Amino acid sequence: MSDNTESSSSALDTVKLSFAVLLLAGSVAAFYLLGDQAFLVRLGALVALILVALGAVFTTSTGRNIWGFLVGARTEVRKVVWPTRQETMQTTLVVIVVVFIVGLILWLLDMSLVWGIQLVTGQGG
Repeated sequence: MSDNTESSSSALDTVKLSFAVLLLAGSVAAFYLLGDQAFLVRLGALVALILVALGAVFTTSTGRNIWGFLVGARTEVRKVVWPTRQETMQTTLVVIVVVFIVGLILWLLDMSLVWGIQLVTGQGG
Protein backbone atom coordinates (compact mmCIF):
# COMPACT_ATOMS: atom_id res chain seq x y z
CA MET A 1 0.00 0.00 0.00
CA SER A 2 2.90 2.38 0.69
CA ASP A 3 4.21 1.73 -2.83
CA ASN A 4 0.94 3.00 -4.30
CA THR A 5 1.04 6.13 -2.12
CA GLU A 6 4.69 6.72 -2.98
CA SER A 7 4.11 6.38 -6.72
CA SER A 8 1.13 8.76 -6.63
CA SER A 9 3.16 11.19 -4.56
CA SER A 10 6.07 11.04 -6.97
CA ALA A 11 3.67 11.45 -9.90
CA LEU A 12 2.19 14.52 -8.21
CA ASP A 13 5.71 15.80 -7.56
CA THR A 14 6.52 15.34 -11.25
CA VAL A 15 3.41 17.29 -12.22
CA LYS A 16 4.32 20.08 -9.77
CA LEU A 17 7.91 20.27 -11.03
CA SER A 18 6.71 20.32 -14.64
CA PHE A 19 4.26 23.10 -13.76
CA ALA A 20 7.08 25.07 -12.11
CA VAL A 21 9.35 24.71 -15.14
CA LEU A 22 6.55 25.76 -17.51
CA LEU A 23 5.71 28.68 -15.23
CA LEU A 24 9.33 29.82 -15.21
CA ALA A 25 9.61 29.58 -18.99
CA GLY A 26 6.29 31.36 -19.40
CA SER A 27 7.28 34.13 -17.02
CA VAL A 28 10.48 34.84 -18.92
CA ALA A 29 8.61 34.76 -22.23
CA ALA A 30 5.90 37.07 -20.87
CA PHE A 31 8.55 39.50 -19.62
CA TYR A 32 9.78 39.99 -23.17
CA LEU A 33 6.41 39.72 -24.91
CA LEU A 34 4.97 42.49 -22.73
CA GLY A 35 7.63 44.93 -23.88
CA ASP A 36 5.10 47.76 -24.24
CA GLN A 37 4.37 47.71 -20.49
CA ALA A 38 6.40 49.63 -17.91
CA PHE A 39 9.60 47.89 -16.83
CA LEU A 40 8.60 47.76 -13.16
CA VAL A 41 5.27 46.13 -14.03
CA ARG A 42 7.04 43.49 -16.13
CA LEU A 43 9.64 42.95 -13.43
CA GLY A 44 7.00 42.65 -10.71
CA ALA A 45 5.09 40.07 -12.74
CA LEU A 46 8.30 38.15 -13.40
CA VAL A 47 9.25 38.07 -9.72
CA ALA A 48 5.71 37.09 -8.68
CA LEU A 49 5.61 34.19 -11.15
CA ILE A 50 9.06 33.03 -10.08
CA LEU A 51 7.92 33.02 -6.45
CA VAL A 52 4.84 30.98 -7.39
CA ALA A 53 7.07 28.52 -9.26
CA LEU A 54 9.40 28.25 -6.26
CA GLY A 55 6.38 27.69 -4.04
CA ALA A 56 5.32 24.82 -6.27
CA VAL A 57 8.83 23.35 -6.20
CA PHE A 58 9.11 23.55 -2.41
CA THR A 59 5.87 21.58 -1.96
CA THR A 60 7.51 18.54 -3.57
CA SER A 61 9.70 16.05 -1.72
CA THR A 62 12.70 17.20 -3.78
CA GLY A 63 11.99 20.79 -2.85
CA ARG A 64 11.72 19.91 0.83
CA ASN A 65 15.06 18.06 0.61
CA ILE A 66 16.66 21.12 -1.03
CA TRP A 67 15.21 23.41 1.64
CA GLY A 68 16.51 21.11 4.39
CA PHE A 69 19.96 21.14 2.79
CA LEU A 70 19.95 24.96 2.62
CA VAL A 71 18.91 25.26 6.27
CA GLY A 72 21.62 22.79 7.29
CA ALA A 73 24.24 24.61 5.22
CA ARG A 74 23.29 27.92 6.85
CA THR A 75 23.66 26.32 10.27
CA GLU A 76 27.10 24.97 9.36
CA VAL A 77 28.26 28.34 7.99
CA ARG A 78 27.35 29.91 11.32
CA LYS A 79 29.66 27.41 13.06
CA VAL A 80 32.70 28.39 10.98
CA VAL A 81 35.45 30.29 12.75
CA TRP A 82 36.39 32.93 10.21
CA PRO A 83 40.01 34.20 10.11
CA THR A 84 40.85 37.69 11.23
CA ARG A 85 42.00 40.34 8.78
CA GLN A 86 45.63 39.89 9.92
CA GLU A 87 45.49 36.10 9.43
CA THR A 88 43.98 36.58 5.97
CA MET A 89 46.66 39.09 4.93
CA GLN A 90 49.49 36.89 6.24
CA THR A 91 48.13 33.79 4.49
CA THR A 92 47.69 35.71 1.24
CA LEU A 93 51.26 36.99 1.46
CA VAL A 94 52.59 33.47 2.07
CA VAL A 95 50.66 32.18 -0.96
CA ILE A 96 52.02 34.96 -3.18
CA VAL A 97 55.60 34.31 -2.05
CA VAL A 98 55.28 30.54 -2.55
CA VAL A 99 53.79 31.01 -6.02
CA PHE A 100 56.68 33.32 -6.93
CA ILE A 101 59.28 30.85 -5.63
CA VAL A 102 57.70 27.87 -7.43
CA GLY A 103 57.49 29.94 -10.63
CA LEU A 104 61.18 30.81 -10.31
CA ILE A 105 62.11 27.15 -9.74
CA LEU A 106 60.06 26.05 -12.76
CA TRP A 107 61.62 28.78 -14.91
CA LEU A 108 65.12 27.70 -13.86
CA LEU A 109 64.27 24.05 -14.54
CA ASP A 110 62.89 24.97 -17.97
CA MET A 111 65.94 27.03 -18.85
CA SER A 112 68.32 24.26 -17.75
CA LEU A 113 66.39 21.67 -19.79
CA VAL A 114 66.47 23.94 -22.85
CA TRP A 115 70.21 24.47 -22.36
CA GLY A 116 70.78 20.70 -21.96
CA ILE A 117 68.76 19.84 -25.09
CA GLN A 118 70.61 22.50 -27.10
CA LEU A 119 73.91 21.12 -25.89
CA VAL A 120 72.96 17.53 -26.79
CA THR A 121 71.41 18.32 -30.18
CA GLY A 122 73.83 21.07 -31.17
CA GLN A 123 70.99 23.42 -32.07
CA GLY A 124 70.52 26.98 -30.88
CA GLY A 125 73.10 29.63 -30.16
